[in-house]
Amino acid sequence: MEWIPALILAVVAVLALSTRRGGDPDAARRLAAVERKLDLIMENLGIQEPVPDINPMVLQELQQGRKIQAIKAYREATGVGLKEAKDEVEAIGRRYGLQ
Repeated sequence: MEWIPALILAVVAVLALSTRRGGDPDAARRLAAVERKLDLIMENLGIQEPVPDINPMVLQELQQGRKIQAIKAYREATGVGLKEAKDEVEAIGRRYGLQ
């Protein structure tokens, strides 16, 4: 049963990537439908989405209102690109009410 969350995430990731490429105009609608179904499956199975570990330096920078430094710290810690780091730091900020 431990493989179910990984499978769910993989399906959502594939659909999200196909949506971003703009190949199928119905892809966004289908992705939303799949996400709703997966949420119901996860709820029924009692599976909670894992909360990613947050680098304390990123959180500290956000708490002090230094978003750019938080993005830099996130990139250094994870090695992701600028867009991914920005999106994740903003999501962390929303999660902790630091906007």
